[in-house]
Amino acid sequence: MSSTVATTDTAAPKRGNARRDRESLYDGTGGIDFVGRRKIWYCITLALLVISLLAMLLRGFNMGIDFEGGTKLTMPAGELVAEEVEETFVDATGVTPELTQIVGSGDSRMLEINSGHLSQEQIDAARQAIFDEYQPEDYNGEPSADAIGDSTVSESWGSTITNRMLLAMAVFLLAASLYVAVRLQRAMALAAMGALLVDGVIIMGIYALFGLEVTPAMIIGLLTVLTFSLYDTVIVFDKVKENTSGVLDSRRSTYGEEANLAINQTVMRSISTSVISALPIVALMVVAVWMLGVGTLKDLALIQLIGVIQGVISSLFLATPLLVSIVNRSTKYRDHNAEVEAYRSRGETDEVDEVDEAPVVEQKRQVATPLRAAEDSTATSSSTWRPDTR
Repeated sequence: MSSTVATTDTAAPKRGNARRDRESLYDGTGGIDFVGRRKIWYCITLALLVISLLAMLLRGFNMGIDFEGGTKLTMPAGELVAEEVEETFVDATGVTPELTQIVGSGDSRMLEINSGHLSQEQIDAARQAIFDEYQPEDYNGEPSADAIGDSTVSESWGSTITNRMLLAMAVFLLAASLYVAVRLQRAMALAAMGALLVDGVIIMGIYALFGLEVTPAMIIGLLTVLTFSLYDTVIVFDKVKENTSGVLDSRRSTYGEEANLAINQTVMRSISTSVISALPIVALMVVAVWMLGVGTLKDLALIQLIGVIQGVISSLFLATPLLVSIVNRSTKYRDHNAEVEAYRSRGETDEVDEVDEAPVVEQKRQVATPLRAAEDSTATSSSTWRPDTR
């Protein structure tokens, strides 16, 4: 019987603790030890950085036509087979295309052929050969050579676009650095920029690893999601700044504990913001990829979806733990952590002493109380009034 009761008593608190942990994520009282497990997050981040850098060095980037220059032919896919159309293209031009693919779905499916720079004669020969062989139909459902579109970007234009992309990235990083330097404390600025650089490297590593095409739309989306990541980090850091104000004047908690509480107080806001941001992006991907097959919208939606996910993960699991690591390098915060630990140790010792003395006091009360009760009972019975029956 006693063993059954003990099992029940130990199981109930676990269920209660689990329920309180879930509720604490909503009421902001703190439920997850983000900062205490920062070594785990650092190891995961380091592994992702190594994979990303190796992918960029070994595989390189699949640069779009706007950056490298070249020629693109597009036509309604219909019942076309990409490999067969590519063979016709090679026979007509003598050039092997870099990429032949079908994008979109349903009636909006488009076949794209990307190759190096072609002369106008080669373009005309390819269009005529493809039309004669496959009779692609225009939007009116009639076979037409005009259904085959072409666009050419020169190498010089591609070089100009590349230089402007690099300039835009440099300007963004400079502006972001100035903003966080003015808006946040020095340690917060360093942590925010470190997390931002990690975001950029990992996102670009994903593009290199999976061979996703780098286009101007992708660069615009990258700058957008990096801004979102920085915004989410600033929101968390604002709460950290509020919680840690005057932390050195008290021995109740350390800087890391207050920072961890700040993450828990803002985690549901970060997740909710990310989900709300992802919904229109998913809708854009459905419209762009599944219904229309529009390449520009697809590139923009894909990078934003990847960036929003990466941004919220880094702001919760990397930026604030990195901030705590930077702050704890300071002598005054290390000394304060030691003071808090020593204060807690003394407090635990005092509590143990009080617990040891408590049974003695309780035992004296248990012995004395029945005696007084008995005496009072005797006195009361001896002095009870009775009526005169004589």
